[in-house]
Amino acid sequence: MNRLPATCAVTVLVLAALPAPARADHGARRPPMSVTTVATGVAARTDRRPTNGGVYDPQARKTFISWAGQYEDNYVQAYDHRTATWSAPVKVADGGNDTHNYPTLIQAADGHLLVFRGMHNRELWYARSPQPHSIEGAWTDTQIPEGLGATYPMVFRTDAGAIFVFVRETAGDLDDRYPTDFRPMKYVRSTDDGRTWQSCEQLTGQRWAIAPQTRTDNMNEVYIGQLRHEPAAPGRPERVDIVYTLAGGGPEGHLHDRYHRNLYHVRFSPGDLHFRSADGADLGVGIDDADQEQHLRVVETPLQATNPRSPDYIQLVGSTAGGLTPFVVWMQLDEAGAVHTYTAVRTPSGWQRREVAAGLRVRDMERVDPLTWRVYATSTDPAVTAVSTHLLHAGRIWRDETTIPVARAVQRIEVVDGYRDPARLVLSGASSARPADVADGDISVAGR
Repeated sequence: MNRLPATCAVTVLVLAALPAPARADHGARRPPMSVTTVATGVAARTDRRPTNGGVYDPQARKTFISWAGQYEDNYVQAYDHRTATWSAPVKVADGGNDTHNYPTLIQAADGHLLVFRGMHNRELWYARSPQPHSIEGAWTDTQIPEGLGATYPMVFRTDAGAIFVFVRETAGDLDDRYPTDFRPMKYVRSTDDGRTWQSCEQLTGQRWAIAPQTRTDNMNEVYIGQLRHEPAAPGRPERVDIVYTLAGGGPEGHLHDRYHRNLYHVRFSPGDLHFRSADGADLGVGIDDADQEQHLRVVETPLQATNPRSPDYIQLVGSTAGGLTPFVVWMQLDEAGAVHTYTAVRTPSGWQRREVAAGLRVRDMERVDPLTWRVYATSTDPAVTAVSTHLLHAGRIWRDETTIPVARAVQRIEVVDGYRDPARLVLSGASSARPADVADGDISVAGR
């Protein structure tokens, strides 16, 4: 392994706010949360992970959100906190009629909004707003050649303003020497607000960032459930916590996403482009299978003949005690199809795992105080449309908190980056069918 140095419709129901997410925000001391529908009957199915659904712009005093409409076309909307009004939806890019091509929104340091999409195993594109701090006008749409083969973009901006986009490469579509179940992770970086880009290979000499290529069980695909940027703090440089699971053909050979297996946690340092384990082991600029098995594995799970895609695609990652103690949250399906929620927290003796809930699908979470996070979830019971909230203390102690009434089923939830209520969460409503040409779910926000 290489260890190079790194040189609309509006209404009805409404979640509101704390100036700082780290301030205590326990439900018993706060007003109840409610929902506002901002676009009715427009949402298609989306495979977006809990990442980059919206951002609050303190200069403009606006919240910007993104969502996937019919044919997975990419839309944005703006909420003006001064006038308490929502804009009409603005289409910024073509989604190619594929549920994988969801919009992923970030704001560059120069104020321009960037919406990324990976055109499912093919190309990485981004749409750029014509003006800073605004969605108005004709957006430009640009391919990033360094992101060929990209799916599932996950984006963050560093303390210094650099933009990183992590994507999964379908290597076999670019080079037929690779089997279909070799799908590693790589990233691109821009230091000029998205105008030019470099790949991780250009930056480090390593083509892929996470690439378990040689597993005998054929579990060589990487599914990142979530990445979370943590700004620098006293005594600690900035970093990005990442949680992921593996997929592949298992004993049946080279098959795409036939099985899922295991859970892994790693930390990425934007400053030197190195990956590190939770206990501080420096893994250099790229991770291979030996690295992840020796240093990164949180839990080992079996290959299941029934409900084989377990652990689930969505996993959550965070930390407590000033960022010193990482934890992860994930879902597993048992042989009967029941969904179980687990947490694992890193301790001096390794990762400690426990089951904390059943019958829930965790969607995203936010920090409440230095030791507590609020987890947002939906029920596996199709008759229950409400969003439930749960408090997770020290990565281990789970307490049911409250429910947020929602008129129609919710498929995805993202916490808005730097949120200001009443636009704390983006709720993508469940469409009535999986194909992206069907778009009849609601787009809503939640806040206090």
